[in-house]
Amino acid sequence: MLVWLYPIFQALVIAIVMVVSILMLARLILNYMDPNPFGLLGRFEYFLKKKTDKMVEPSAFFLSRIGIDTRIAPLLTIFAFCIFGYFFLQLLYNFFFTVDGVIGGFLAGNFVKVFGFFLYGFLGIYSLLIVIRVVFSWFMSWSNPLMKVLIRLTEPILEPFRRLIPPVGMIDISPIIVLLILWFIQGAVAGVFLR
Repeated sequence: MLVWLYPIFQALVIAIVMVVSILMLARLILNYMDPNPFGLLGRFEYFLKKKTDKMVEPSAFFLSRIGIDTRIAPLLTIFAFCIFGYFFLQLLYNFFFTVDGVIGGFLAGNFVKVFGFFLYGFLGIYSLLIVIRVVFSWFMSWSNPLMKVLIRLTEPILEPFRRLIPPVGMIDISPIIVLLILWFIQGAVAGVFLR
């Protein structure tokens, strides 16, 4: 029912990522060319930088913190947009799949299936939120509003496991254990309720 909308959103996300990638590659090339600021190319570089600064700032800030040349920030921005696009599409697909399953079960009068799809979708989306939090924590500040929301949503399940499972060196492996448990439960839900 709703899953047929997914290719439309997928095409839209791909188009956005492609446009951003083209702009970032142009910015990267112009960063290294360092054209005359009064020439046509220099004015275009100024215009491009002015229009894309908001997208590049988080990447440049991250690179400056770890002591890497910030001129390559457009490459990191492309990578970040690809990751954002991937996670957005995964969340969207899980949402559409769950809504379709719940509606189909409801129309068929099969409330066991409705419950199963609801639980399956919830576990899938929650698992994806944990993965997003882990990936975003590598390059996003903890004070970022998106990170605050992700922490608020995922910390209730991660915190007890973090107390039980000590970190291995400097790596917190509790999200891996939680994901394995959630995926196991999701498989069990699919086997019991969605047969």
